[in-house]
Amino acid sequence: MKKKQKILVTGAAGFIGYHVSKALLQRGDEVVGLDNINDYYDVNLKYARLKELGISKEKDVEDGLIQSEKYNLFHFIKLDIVEREELEQLFANEQFDKVIHLAAQAGVRYSIENPHAYVQSNLVGFVNVLECCRHNKIKHLVYASSSSVYGNNKKVPFSEDDRVDHPVSLYAATKKSNELMAHTYSHLYQLPTTGLRFFTVYGPWGRPDMAPMLFANAITMGQPIKVFNNGEMERDFTYIDDIVEGVVKVCENVPNTNENIPYYRLFNIGNSKPVKLMDFISCLESSLGVEAKKDMYPMQPGDVKHTFAETAKLNKITKYNPSTDLRVGVEAFIKWFKDYIGC
Repeated sequence: MKKKQKILVTGAAGFIGYHVSKALLQRGDEVVGLDNINDYYDVNLKYARLKELGISKEKDVEDGLIQSEKYNLFHFIKLDIVEREELEQLFANEQFDKVIHLAAQAGVRYSIENPHAYVQSNLVGFVNVLECCRHNKIKHLVYASSSSVYGNNKKVPFSEDDRVDHPVSLYAATKKSNELMAHTYSHLYQLPTTGLRFFTVYGPWGRPDMAPMLFANAITMGQPIKVFNNGEMERDFTYIDDIVEGVVKVCENVPNTNENIPYYRLFNIGNSKPVKLMDFISCLESSLGVEAKKDMYPMQPGDVKHTFAETAKLNKITKYNPSTDLRVGVEAFIKWFKDYIGC
């Protein structure tokens, strides 16, 4: 029988963090969710995710660590990872076994408008998490990196062995920095760390600043969608359930002294089936039963033309094998979307 673990999930009110927390709870782990619930996008969506986890009253999240009304093994705390002393106190009090760190300031284009938010959350916040893991003997830190570190890499599929020295957004630069910082802590303090380079995640409860939600909203309201680079984009769209399965499996596979780089791993996690943006839009149109009005725009600063994950290394360690067909995934997303907006 598997021993119950106590796992901290940062960014638990976020898209991936919510789904990971739910999956861990359903398999019997004790989970503490942490999130600062910032207003980068509509906080109502974040509170709605928390409600699904049994954190039902907004005022409750101001009251420190609170118990879920739905899951006996879930607690939530509203806390910003840049608040070092409060974070240290949480780690000391709760004595976590493992940490899945998904909290970050997200978004490529927003990093051009508001760079300081990325430095605080993705750099200062990340070193706070590393320090807390180091001093509290965390057995495994799994953290979110991003496919954006590959920049405009011309070689496909993207491999973890590719050079990633030329990020094209500050967001990407902070994620590459996280990988380097984790490497240092693994080397100096034998802290087991695994970084996951996520490739375009979509599905129910997704972020409203990402293409699936932006497109679905606009199409539903009869407004034109913004199609950048005249639609000449490819993305390795990966359904949330496949991502969650991979994250949970990675959490169980702790790097050790037998690794090429002891205590340190880095994996791509994606679908390995790039989709043309216009084909993705076509799937949305089919599921919604409405043809989209399209406004074509040039390439935006910080964007990349294509992403394509090579996942052989992740598969070797965890048997990760994403199985959700694009049309199935889009239909599930649209079903949730219609329920959420009440149409």
